Amino acid sequence: MVTQRRKLIVVANRGPVSYQRGSSGERTARRGGGGLVTALRSLLARHEVTWIASAMSDEDRLVAGEHGGDGADETARDGSPYRIRLVASDPTAYDWYYNVVANPTLWFLQHYMWGLPYAPDLDLGLHHAWFNGYLPVNEAFADATIAELEREPNAAVFFHDYHLYLAPKLVRARRPDARILHFVHIPWPQSDYWHVLPEHLRRDIHEGLLANDVVGFHTERWKRNFLHCCEEILGAEVDVDGSTVTHDGRTTLVTRHPIGVDPAEFDELRDDPDVLEQERLIGERRPEFLIVRVDRTDPSKNIVRGFRAFSLFLDQHPELQGRVTLLALLDPSRQDVPEYSEYLAAVQREARTVNDRFQHEGWLPIDLQVADNFAQSVAAYKQYDVLLVNAVFDGLNLVSKEAPLLNARDGVLILSENAGSSEELGEWALTVNPFDVYGQAQAINDALTMPVEERRRRLEATVAHVRENDLAGWIAAQLADLDRIAESFTGVTT
Repeated sequence: MVTQRRKLIVVANRGPVSYQRGSSGERTARRGGGGLVTALRSLLARHEVTWIASAMSDEDRLVAGEHGGDGADETARDGSPYRIRLVASDPTAYDWYYNVVANPTLWFLQHYMWGLPYAPDLDLGLHHAWFNGYLPVNEAFADATIAELEREPNAAVFFHDYHLYLAPKLVRARRPDARILHFVHIPWPQSDYWHVLPEHLRRDIHEGLLANDVVGFHTERWKRNFLHCCEEILGAEVDVDGSTVTHDGRTTLVTRHPIGVDPAEFDELRDDPDVLEQERLIGERRPEFLIVRVDRTDPSKNIVRGFRAFSLFLDQHPELQGRVTLLALLDPSRQDVPEYSEYLAAVQREARTVNDRFQHEGWLPIDLQVADNFAQSVAAYKQYDVLLVNAVFDGLNLVSKEAPLLNARDGVLILSENAGSSEELGEWALTVNPFDVYGQAQAINDALTMPVEERRRRLEATVAHVRENDLAGWIAAQLADLDRIAESFTGVTT
């Protein structure tokens, strides 16, 4: 899908670049981390982009200060020019915003990660962090967005994710004519689960999102939940068939567009020297069969249950002991949040338990690698016989789309029914209940014993779908949504 170049203001917690100091003292710019940044990089090549993001590092703060908080011109790795504006929040406010509200609260809520008889305890600390962290940081992002709109009044504003639920309403109050869309990349739970939050928090979140012209989700499931939440939490007027919500005099279009990947990027990575070296190392130590999982060390990824399922599989199929290894490539995530550091420790303990029980004669059942090593992950994509994606809940899961593009072994995808990508890829995957350890063990055996013709058919169908529904099409769909609601409800054609 081809679209004309647009002026876009992308607003997200992370930016496409982070500044550091090199060993000789010179300033260096490295690619920003996180799946969202990776997914949105191609925006820079296709549109005239100003990217507003948090100043994450000390050097980021220096850059922001040198420009008086204004934007600066930058160049992407492929030579595409763009503008970056870094928001340097008070460090304490940012800590409350990120490490109290956004991740341990909103992320956990939206991934159904609380055992409600025991957690959460929403004490004074959360309320304090909301008013003195989450709200001020959202206000700072709104101020930066307004400043960029004054510079480019016709630009469309593209908010992203759960860090910035309040900012759209703050922008709308000052710029009623702004064209704003917001994509939520994580699950949207049913309304009952939102009632864990105090009333004013859950209302503010939903009202903040309804200040957008368009709110987008990856799946029909998350979109449907959001529509019902708006009706039940706000009493808004919801048109389910038209996928619109009318509240406080505004109508918002709610859409479903699962994000894609850039196949050309992965085609290039296939023969990257670092990837080939990592593939050689994997090949040297792999047994007959290789199960791969590539995840962040996030509790929502369900790594511990995956290890237990593999242990049960080895119990049930002793004839395959020594012939199959689970290669777990885990990127350490949010280790300054206690729940995440505790979960990583649980993952390491479980791997040790399985290995102590089953390893023999140089065979290691679980090869656990905890590191940020993208080349190693890409190499594993090429080599898996089984790809295990068993998330408790996941907004989409890009690994389930990336890995098949590169796989050279007719690999089989085992996919959680609660991963958003199961809505697209489920007919070609072995779909599992992420809480059913026995079911996952059965799926591992089914994948390893599946006839090669069936394996190939499933992989080829998955690859064809991923190539056809790529990242460029996803971006174009978001902008088409914005144009559609502008024309329908304001009579304006962009």
